[in-house]
Amino acid sequence: MSQIIYIPFDQLSTERGAMKVASKENDLVVLVESQRMITGRQWHRQRLQFLISSARHFAEELASDGWQVRYLKSETTKAGLKEVLQQFPHFQLVCATPNSFRLREMLSTMNATFVENDFFLTSEDMFSLWADKQKSFTMENFYRAQRKRLNILVDNGEPVGGAWNFDADNRLAPPKQHDWGSTLTFATDDVDRQVTQELPETSWGNLDGKIWGTTRAEALQQMEHFFTHHFANFGPYEDAMPNASWSGHHSLLSPYLNNGLLSPHEVVRAALNRFADGDVPISSCEGFIRQIIGWREYINGMYWYLGYDYRDNNHLNATRKLLPLFHDAQATHMNCVKSVVSDVHEYGWTHHIPRLMVLSNLALLTGVSPQDFLDWMREVFIDAADWVMVPNVIGMATHADNGVLMTKPYASGGAYISKMGQFCKECQYDPKKRTGNDACPFTTLYWDFLDRNKEAFAKNHRMFQQMAGLRRLSDLPEVRTRAQHVLSGLSSGEV
Repeated sequence: MSQIIYIPFDQLSTERGAMKVASKENDLVVLVESQRMITGRQWHRQRLQFLISSARHFAEELASDGWQVRYLKSETTKAGLKEVLQQFPHFQLVCATPNSFRLREMLSTMNATFVENDFFLTSEDMFSLWADKQKSFTMENFYRAQRKRLNILVDNGEPVGGAWNFDADNRLAPPKQHDWGSTLTFATDDVDRQVTQELPETSWGNLDGKIWGTTRAEALQQMEHFFTHHFANFGPYEDAMPNASWSGHHSLLSPYLNNGLLSPHEVVRAALNRFADGDVPISSCEGFIRQIIGWREYINGMYWYLGYDYRDNNHLNATRKLLPLFHDAQATHMNCVKSVVSDVHEYGWTHHIPRLMVLSNLALLTGVSPQDFLDWMREVFIDAADWVMVPNVIGMATHADNGVLMTKPYASGGAYISKMGQFCKECQYDPKKRTGNDACPFTTLYWDFLDRNKEAFAKNHRMFQQMAGLRRLSDLPEVRTRAQHVLSGLSSGEV
């Protein structure tokens, strides 16, 4: 039987997914550009441009290679697929197992045949075998098991370099003088320009120039650029937040991994090859490998393991509306937040520490609704996907799951941001102060957050030191008063 090979926008590969079982002579490859998806949210322009243009380029390249391709613009994905099935009623609908609950459920109702999803290194069944045996879902345990299973940076069962991770070597603050290197830009073509013209007016963010490639060739170019110019310095500065560079020494490969233009298999292989050349320290190689085979696989595995309803958790009963500053960097005087939100506006991206310790930390400390914050993160980051953001936001960023994913909240005052960033010197707020008009809102809100949630954290052994510190505060009433002023000012865009 001939097949309709449906390719979602996050499975753009000729070598993986449903394309592995496709026949150039007999099958029809279908991509659907859903208008509901494009206009249903206030998406970042960079995100829409990247996803749509990548899909259109992919379809054009398949057609040029002799495939029978149908690229549809439909009200919904389901409507587009129904249209094709009506034209070819004897064809079987085939797709790689989708990367989200909703798409999987929708395709199941259409009696689609699922091909094994090999866009990850770890299958759902394999992850469940690991998770079922755990008392707590510690990523480090999963990562070490991955290293052994995949035989990566392992010698006779022991870690290369004598340690499983080199976190202690990878926490350098940004130096005053440092060459952060360059970032790539790409030439726009007719497809890119057409997509840009069609973007909805409701979309948010900047779209000047082309900083994200939209073809397989450009994704490979980005990978080569990272391994040549940034890989060696990635590890030591992976947590640094410099003013002089929006991307530091990060790879910028996550969007291409998440839409299928690159596979984790080839990225890991390229990293190991560069490490074998001898000019990259183990701290950089291991730190990068951990992000690919550890964190990325872990988050995807937990997304499926925890189930669809996990996204609805709100253990700390956080109900504040999304702060104005998340869409308007000028709606705050906090230099770190203004800088990070500006980067998100410009590039649709910032690395994991600004995401966690600035944006997410602020949402956590101010009690923003986890679901509202989840929606925003999904909308504005170019590498966002449901499987990426649900565990990261609900579990790690907002502690809305009561410690299922992470045993303690990732809450911090201004001291960490001051240490790892270069924002505070030019800021009107002092990260060392928790009271007074010039007290850093992060520092004030950190102690107020502990105070507001002290009953929730009372039995958390990993919060013992923080709660002991709270009990020693002699100015807690003043902190509470200052916190109310900060919260009111943030909600009105005046702090």
